[in-house]
Amino acid sequence: RFLTSKAGHYSILLLVSLDVSCIFADFIINIFTCETRGPSSGASTALEALGIISLVFSCLFMVELFASVWAFGPKYFQSKFHCFDALIIVAGFIVDVLLRGVIEEVASLVVIFRLWRVVKIIEELSVGAEEQMEQLYEHVADLEKQNGELKEELRRVK
Repeated sequence: RFLTSKAGHYSILLLVSLDVSCIFADFIINIFTCETRGPSSGASTALEALGIISLVFSCLFMVELFASVWAFGPKYFQSKFHCFDALIIVAGFIVDVLLRGVIEEVASLVVIFRLWRVVKIIEELSVGAEEQMEQLYEHVADLEKQNGELKEELRRVK
């Protein structure tokens, strides 16, 4: 229930937004340190902290992926969006957990794919909007029914 609820969608939206913000912060710090010919101690500490935060987000997204597969079963993978998102989550997790050091620098190209999470933000927003539209459609249908009943009552009174 939580995964399909508004709270669930907004929680994932918040996590993805924070993850994307950290990715952009990492890019900005790396660009700055490239321009100054090497990271300062503060930049190194910030990059290390962002690496740990990235690992935490990867773990959270893996938990979300496992929970979604457990909750929805094989039908979860009927959506091409979910398949691609799962691929990005697993690839990001592998990079964050297994590929540290020199190999991590080569594998950091996967970060570009992690920016796919921006599309996840849009998808989460569209799901939230769709839920609101469903409520509005139900309300409109109810109002139309009441309008029809009132018209019928008015016709009988006349």
